[in-house]
Amino acid sequence: MSTPLRQFLGLKGFDEATLREILALAKRYKAERKTIAWRPLANQTWAMIFNKSSTRTRVSFEVAVRELGGNALFLNANDMQLGRGEPVQDTARVLGRMIHGAIIRTYAQTDVETFASYAKVPTINALTDDEHPCQILADIQTIEEKIGPITGRKVAFIGDCACNVARSWVYAAEIFKFKLTLAGPDGYLSDVTNSYVSQTHDVNEAAKGADILYTDVWVSMGMEAEKAKRAAAFQGYQINRGLVNRANKGAVVLHCLPAYREQEITEEILEERQQDIFDQAENRLHTQKGILHWLTELPVG
Repeated sequence: MSTPLRQFLGLKGFDEATLREILALAKRYKAERKTIAWRPLANQTWAMIFNKSSTRTRVSFEVAVRELGGNALFLNANDMQLGRGEPVQDTARVLGRMIHGAIIRTYAQTDVETFASYAKVPTINALTDDEHPCQILADIQTIEEKIGPITGRKVAFIGDCACNVARSWVYAAEIFKFKLTLAGPDGYLSDVTNSYVSQTHDVNEAAKGADILYTDVWVSMGMEAEKAKRAAAFQGYQINRGLVNRANKGAVVLHCLPAYREQEITEEILEERQQDIFDQAENRLHTQKGILHWLTELPVG
């Protein structure tokens, strides 16, 4: 019986042991970047299908594929018949005969899942409106570098708790068994939850005793028409000096970027905690190497 093809379409459904395997690979790739000889993607071409613009995701994945010995083929909607209405399954059937894997950043989660089903190649969710799983693994790598294991810690997510990043944090809380408090205004709390998650409208309650303070933009891509409405709704849902003082001493402050200073985070706190935030951004490269290596199912040498 053949082994099922590995996919990385979201955190939901993963167990901690598997994600720990990926994080261990990421740690090795970071520590030994200048010397490591692993080339799990040698002689492979991976398609990067991006329907949403990107800085960190695109650069980290392109560099990761190349440093793992592969070729990265960047495609946006305007480069493909997808942009003219070709069904995802037809594009997937064609590319699946030509490429060795796909990295997709798009709007609908169903598009990533459909592509993986029809292409029959390893596929990575590099962001959808439902989830941002690569980001959360990089975040956990960063947290554990700074303060040790995340298990049993308290993470406070401040802002749009209905966004893809917050949803992936909800799944991660159950997998890694940490406490997650989501703090957002009416209409912007998460539609998914579990026994490790609590939700509140009170940012001070969320920050009290937190080991990690986390935020994201108020207006995600594709929601620009709601900018004024969201700016009004999220007043008070900001990581600032007062909120940092409510958290535990030495709490880590993270932002998945891009950051809009004096909106979801103050200039003062962002610059004070820039080391952690930009370590977090760098770790996207290393965790994505871990994911790519894990998808190849090659042994660790």
